[in-house]
Amino acid sequence: MNKTRNTAAISTTLAIVLTLAAGSALAGTTGTEFQTMYTTLLNWVNGYLGKSIAIAAFILGAGIGIARSSPIPALAGVVFALFMVYVPTIIDSIMTAVV
Repeated sequence: MNKTRNTAAISTTLAIVLTLAAGSALAGTTGTEFQTMYTTLLNWVNGYLGKSIAIAAFILGAGIGIARSSPIPALAGVVFALFMVYVPTIIDSIMTAVV
């Protein structure tokens, strides 16, 4: 029983020390090391790569729609193309909004 109390005391002390040490963590910084990756991906989506993917999605959806005699795949291609064009701007606006 005495060994159980020692283990509990050590565990409690360790938990308190770790909790107090967590205050100096740098997890709340902006993460500038990912800024180049973010800029590259944003340039790809907003540039010719994103436009090419959007056009390819529309053409693929239209082709599948013609093959199946259904407008739904073409509409899916249009929706995907719209997402490729507008979603990066929406996400950037959400992430940079000041409340």
